Amino acid sequence: MLPELDKPHILDIGCGSGVPTLELARLSDGPIIGLDVDQSLLDKLAKKIEETGLSDRVTTLKCSMFELDFPDESFDVIWAEGSIARIGFERGLKEWRRFLKPHGFLVVHDEITNITKKLEQISGCGYDLLGHFTLPEGTWWTEYYGPLEKRVNEMRIKHGDEPQARLELDKEQREIDMFKANPRRYSSVFFVMQKSRRGDIS
Repeated sequence: MLPELDKPHILDIGCGSGVPTLELARLSDGPIIGLDVDQSLLDKLAKKIEETGLSDRVTTLKCSMFELDFPDESFDVIWAEGSIARIGFERGLKEWRRFLKPHGFLVVHDEITNITKKLEQISGCGYDLLGHFTLPEGTWWTEYYGPLEKRVNEMRIKHGDEPQARLELDKEQREIDMFKANPRRYSSVFFVMQKSRRGDIS
């Protein structure tokens, strides 16, 4: 839904270990900042950046989304995949808007609840909606929980006699079981929006 952009400056808020960050780098030719509050995840991303030869374009930054301090109009695209819930949908839209260049783009991946209200907030916070779509119901299992369960089972064979490992693996399994019990609860939606051409919103 985004137009082709020449060397776009991209901010990935709540990047985690950088799966979306690296995909954004593959799809674009501009500089990208992967921002997260968890240094251990940023360290994993930094290693991936080095291994893929992207150190000239992709950087990491440890920072809370509650403390963003970039100059106004710094980015062509702000990407927030599964992170805006921490600050709140409407608050995130309002606070992040000033960091977008004129007519810049905000892409948000969020839980599926209150879509009608969120669509109203998008317009009210100074964006034009380019589109939104719900991820297919099987995506979470295929892309995340299925492989995670396979990995948990493998680790049980290797480390099942270690008390600390068992605790961690049990924790992961509980999350997997919660998903299996109610997969629809994990449905999610992407919103693709553009900073409004109607001028600044107070």
